[in-house]
Amino acid sequence: MADLIGEGRLGTWLEGHAWALRDGGLEREWSFRDFAAALGFVTAVGGLAESQGHHPDIALHDYNQVRLRLRTHSSGGITENDLELAERVDELQ
Repeated sequence: MADLIGEGRLGTWLEGHAWALRDGGLEREWSFRDFAAALGFVTAVGGLAESQGHHPDIALHDYNQVRLRLRTHSSGGITENDLELAERVDELQ
C-alpha cells in the first residue's frame, strides 16, 4: 500500500499544476474540439494508466468534455502514484 501525501507536499504540488483537490481526490477537466478528440484523449489516458497499473475515474460527458479523478483507493487518498499519473496526463496536452 502506498503512503498518503502530506498536506504540505500536496499544497506545493497543486500550486504548480492545473489540478484541484475535491473530495479527497485530484480532479481536472478538459474541453476538446469534438467527440473524437475527447475520445482519443481518454484512450491515451487509459494507456498511461494501464502501463502504471493505476486507474483513474474517467468521465466523458457533453460530447467533448473529459473529467479525470485520481485517488489511490487502497490507501484511502492521494499518493505519489496519483501525482505521477497526473503529471504524465498533463504531458499529453
